[in-house]
Amino acid sequence: MSILIKNGHIIDPANKKDGIFDILIENGKISKVGKDIKEKTKLTIDAKNKIVTPGLVDMHAHLREPGREDQETIKTALSAAVKGGFTSLASMPNTVPCCDNQSVAKFIIEEAKKTGLANVFPIGAMTKARAGGELSEMWDLKDAGCVGFSDDGNSVKDAALMRRALEYASMFDSRVISHCEDKSLSQGGVMHEGFTSTVLGLKGIPSRSESTIVERDIELAEIAGAKIHIAHVSAKESVDIVRYAKKKGVKVTAEVTPHHLALTDICAKTFDTNIKVNPPVRDTKDREALKKALKDGTIDAIATDHAPHLASEKDVEFDHAPFGMIGLETALSISIMELIEEKILNWPELITKLSLNPSRILGLDRGTLSEGAPADVTIIDPAKEWVYKKEDIKSKSTNSPFIGWTLRGLATHVIVGGKLVSQCS
Repeated sequence: MSILIKNGHIIDPANKKDGIFDILIENGKISKVGKDIKEKTKLTIDAKNKIVTPGLVDMHAHLREPGREDQETIKTALSAAVKGGFTSLASMPNTVPCCDNQSVAKFIIEEAKKTGLANVFPIGAMTKARAGGELSEMWDLKDAGCVGFSDDGNSVKDAALMRRALEYASMFDSRVISHCEDKSLSQGGVMHEGFTSTVLGLKGIPSRSESTIVERDIELAEIAGAKIHIAHVSAKESVDIVRYAKKKGVKVTAEVTPHHLALTDICAKTFDTNIKVNPPVRDTKDREALKKALKDGTIDAIATDHAPHLASEKDVEFDHAPFGMIGLETALSISIMELIEEKILNWPELITKLSLNPSRILGLDRGTLSEGAPADVTIIDPAKEWVYKKEDIKSKSTNSPFIGWTLRGLATHVIVGGKLVSQCS
């Protein structure tokens, strides 16, 4: 299908484009970007007063399939993704069975293709069954299409094994994504350790349970000369360590989630188990440190950590509920409200964090509107107000604390591989 996008405000950080242009899409590729393009096409989209960007890329999502299709399927996750403006996802390996072998990786890729919606790039497990005992067949996983390695949900407790994983990944220029948690410090915790956890009588998870492993894994990456990515940074102490490592020249990148930007531990006073995530939302000083780190480049990317759970799993006492919330449909709006409206980032900076940088970190040919690039495009109405309603959620699960919120900013059109896959008014 040929598509012409007219009159849109193009923001393409890779090419330093920030202005009114047209985009011509032909044969699944960006054919031309320029002024006043006149071309007969099957579809013309008037993007006046809208922002046109490279398709958003979520480098950290849990799709649950195979194994927990009751919580989410690849199809429902991708339906949620395109509604939220995402054209590509990196799927984390904690499926059942775990994505620690070629067959699971290939299954995920093929099932994603069948949906005809967004692209999925699997993350392979760093160790077999994510158990931290023996390295997975990392080269085989890369050969099957995995774009990085992680035991997300678990840290690799054995430092020597973590070092070997980093060294091995560096041999084929892949990146290790580290879930940083010292479980001897966090064990039994259900929220941020601080004044609020004490008042509520809930066991806390200290910031140091994250930052001690952030420091260890960055030092191991420095020794190995390897690329490391720190997942879902939540604590000021972690930010300080990443900032220092970057100044030293360590090949480290980091991400933050929208919920860590929008919420604090005070929200747990409602005992809404949808607020229970790992790492936990922390206090105001941590949230402000995360925003500052986005501005100064210490944190490179915004990722959802989309984690579906059944209502029956979440509808229990706070202590017993599983960690995690969904986020694909709200990430863009929350980012706009917390970062653009609060004047933390400008639009090119935000799109860099949501598209260009995730693509570069994972080595994807996405995040750009260059001529000849895959035609993955997101069109955004930045002023559109909408209410996030439970009945409208595309994800199979509805575990979100943002239900009922009035949000601003909406992906009105999403194009993947030259095909219009989502349209909202």
